[in-house]
Amino acid sequence: MPHPGKPRDAMNAELKPVRTPAEQALAAAIEAGRARLPGGGSVAKLREKAATSFLASGLPHRRIEEWKYTDLRALMREAAPLAPPPDAGAIKAVKALDPFPGIEARRLVLVNGALVPELSDLKALEPGLTILPLARALAEGHKLTEKLGVIAPETYDAALALNTAFLNDGIIIALEKGAKIEKPIHILHCHPGPSPVATFARTLILIGASARATLIESFLGPNGVGYQANSALELYIGDDSALDFVRLQAEGDAALHLSTLLTEIGARAQFSLHPVTLGAALSRFSILQRFAGEGTEANLAAANLLRGRQHADTTIVVDHATPGCSSRELNKSALDGTSRGVFQGKIIVRRGAQKTDARMATHALLLSDSAESDNKPELEIFADDVQCGHGATSGALDDNLKFYLMARGIPEKDAEALLIQSFVGEAIETIPHEGARDALTAATQRWLGERP
Repeated sequence: MPHPGKPRDAMNAELKPVRTPAEQALAAAIEAGRARLPGGGSVAKLREKAATSFLASGLPHRRIEEWKYTDLRALMREAAPLAPPPDAGAIKAVKALDPFPGIEARRLVLVNGALVPELSDLKALEPGLTILPLARALAEGHKLTEKLGVIAPETYDAALALNTAFLNDGIIIALEKGAKIEKPIHILHCHPGPSPVATFARTLILIGASARATLIESFLGPNGVGYQANSALELYIGDDSALDFVRLQAEGDAALHLSTLLTEIGARAQFSLHPVTLGAALSRFSILQRFAGEGTEANLAAANLLRGRQHADTTIVVDHATPGCSSRELNKSALDGTSRGVFQGKIIVRRGAQKTDARMATHALLLSDSAESDNKPELEIFADDVQCGHGATSGALDDNLKFYLMARGIPEKDAEALLIQSFVGEAIETIPHEGARDALTAATQRWLGERP
């Protein structure tokens, strides 16, 4: 019976969660940008659907299973204002930045999420290679923009929803059937500072059948500036093609970094992904890897080096939807100070995906008593003729190995550096491109040299 003193409508009123200051600011920015963002038709519908999803669900919290270790609602206390178009000062500030020195690559530079033609190599493209500024493609209604948003996770993802709601600028890269691109394509994301701003860059890459390429993506920014970078990359890999993807996240030490990689891989293709995480106060790299053809091989080898109060989350879903494919995921984390490393990996084997061979391993090296490692490997198998496995370990440096090195005259700090380098090197050494491998090995050595 209703309480006699309370109206029935009040008792049945829908309870809505109170928005945080960050959610309020993001909602206001979405409303303000709806009328001025480029692109109509399917792109406008995609953007509106993402905006509606975020306004209804907001930022994820620890009660959301996929975000239980990275409570973004609590950790993201405020939302930075949207970044303005880069001016001459911002462009000049990032002109000399190069995290992969000595590599002859085609550089595509985004400053505050916007492609800057004067800093990018957009001329004399190899046969079969197309590169377009996303903002222009959206404004002109280019047919390739119809591929945006086609690869999507099964559940709501706040980072991807926000990136899509603010879909505005970035890059489209397309390789025609049979194209062979010898020179790596390097996408460089830069934040010049000094003000904290929010950016939402989007990249769409289409690798045609039987094509070959090496892709490098890097993220840089100044220390001490709380900028917020949200990027998303949609990657289509055609039948019989091959792509090596090297990724360096070296954001500033106060930055928030949210990144999403959505991949669809065709038949008999080869795909290798090599992410290295060094920067940002808070970062999350979400990966959806979907097999769309038989006989495909995909490998992930990730290295994470964290210190201070850094929090880095790598979450991957490997979706084996077709038979006869193989996947390998190796995640190595060296955690110092009070840092926290998170790895969530799920392998799904769909009905009919027989002869799947999938294995996942994550290992954490705890360099202090206050460091924390959270590992959650999962298997969901709906086929019976498969080989699948996963494992997770965490522990400290081996005192016996350390003593062995010190007994031969190697100082304690150098002995620890050798052991840590060997630990994360197992992932970095799998990078096929020698120049990229050497650059990331050098970045690891600099990180080790800065340890107290």
